[in-house]
Amino acid sequence: MKSKVVTMDTAMSKIRSGMTLMIPGFVNVGTPLGLVKAICEKGYGDFHVISNNTGTPDVPGIGKLVLEHRIRALTASHIGLNPESGKQMNSGQMKVNLVPQGTLAERIRIGGAGIGGFLTPTGVGTMVEEGKQVIEVEGKKYLLELPLRADVAILRAWKADEFGNLIYRRSARNFNPLMAMAADFVIVEADQVVPVGELDPDAIVTPGVVVDMIVQSREA
Repeated sequence: MKSKVVTMDTAMSKIRSGMTLMIPGFVNVGTPLGLVKAICEKGYGDFHVISNNTGTPDVPGIGKLVLEHRIRALTASHIGLNPESGKQMNSGQMKVNLVPQGTLAERIRIGGAGIGGFLTPTGVGTMVEEGKQVIEVEGKKYLLELPLRADVAILRAWKADEFGNLIYRRSARNFNPLMAMAADFVIVEADQVVPVGELDPDAIVTPGVVVDMIVQSREA
C-alpha cells in the first residue's frame, strides 16, 4: 500500500490562490496551524474560506490569513474573537456570510453526503432568511439551506496512519470529520504518523479513503 505521507512543499502544490478552502477548528483547537503557515509562506491568497470562526489574532491559524488579507470571502459562524475580521467585513475588504453554527455544520455534512439541501426553522423571520427559499411544512416555515463544498480541505489529526485513517484528540474532532467528506481534495496535518495497522479500527473517525495527502506536523 502506497504511503500518502508527503512533504509540505508537495502538499502546497495542491493549493492555489482563488480556491475555496475548508479549515476546521473551534477558535484554534483542531486547526492545522502548520498548513496555514505554509500557505502564507507560499504567498497564496484570494481565498473563499469556510470555517466555524476566524480564530484569534495572536495564534497563526485562520487569524493569520485574515491579518495578511488572504481571504476574499468568508463563510463562518463567529468572528468576534478576531477584531481584524470585523474591520475587514465593515470596510468591504472581506465579504462575510455569517451562518448559525448548527446550520453551518449541517450544510457541510450534506455537502459530503451528496444531499441537495435541508430544511431548518433556524433563522426564519430574521436576516438569515434573506435571499433564501422559505418552505412551509404542516403549517410551519423552514429555510431551505444548501450544501457547502470546497476545492480543498486542510485538516488536523492527532494520529494518522500512512493510508490516511485519522484519529482526532478530544474537542479537535469538531469540524474535521465533516470537512473531510466535503472537499474535492483533502490534506491532513498529523501530530503522529504511524504504519498501517497500528491504529485501533474502533478509534478511527475519518477513513483513509477520503484522505489524499498527509504531512507531519511541525507544531506538535
